[in-house]
Amino acid sequence: MSDLLERLRDRGWRLTAQRRVVAEVLNGDHVHYTADEVHARAAELLPEIARATVYNTLSELVAIGEVIEVSTDGRAKRYDPNAHHTHQHLVCARCGTIRDVHPAGDPIAALPEAERFGFTVSEATVTYRGLCPTCATSA
Repeated sequence: MSDLLERLRDRGWRLTAQRRVVAEVLNGDHVHYTADEVHARAAELLPEIARATVYNTLSELVAIGEVIEVSTDGRAKRYDPNAHHTHQHLVCARCGTIRDVHPAGDPIAALPEAERFGFTVSEATVTYRGLCPTCATSA
């Protein structure tokens, strides 16, 4: 489970009611909500929360490195609270469902020296694509 709330408390981030609700919505395994989905879920917990507040809070969480912004195939950006645990993403090509995955091996080490073109590689992002079980059975 994501430890987002604990991380925010540890860093002394001011947890207003609105910020707390956004963090609670994002807390969990395999959470990759769009901003509108975060707002809808937050409004269930705090009906007066403004859409702008949710967008601003998400922007702040990304800026301070506590949430990752995930973009796939031109779809709406999604927000991943699993910012401090190395992982990759598995994405359904049809419905857009995203799951965190932890493949064995180091993707940076897998890039041959001849393919680095003199770059000092510091980060690698791998996205696995396919069909989720629901979409695969309805194909």
